[in-house]
Amino acid sequence: MNDKLLSLLGIAKRAGKLTIGFDAAAASVKRGESALLLLSEELSDRSKRAVTELAQQYGTEYVYSGRSMEETGHALGRKQTGIVSVNDKGFALKITALCTQNSQEECI
Repeated sequence: MNDKLLSLLGIAKRAGKLTIGFDAAAASVKRGESALLLLSEELSDRSKRAVTELAQQYGTEYVYSGRSMEETGHALGRKQTGIVSVNDKGFALKITALCTQNSQEECI
């Protein structure tokens, strides 16, 4: 895997700093554990709207990964994953930095 974002997600998962999936990520946001939500472009409009409204309500940042649900899922040992909550500020800062390096709201 030669993708900085996906590699970093794998490390964060092994460190126990991720919550994967809509319901689990929403619960992390509501408990105040989530530092960042990472979203797949392939999410349905309904899911995008629900998760972005939740993030705004609780003051949680979110970014679009620019990766498919399959790519993200593969990096995390799942079939597909559309929503990931990053529950560590250090990992969240690094992911945000990767996302802003190319001056878009999409991670490199």
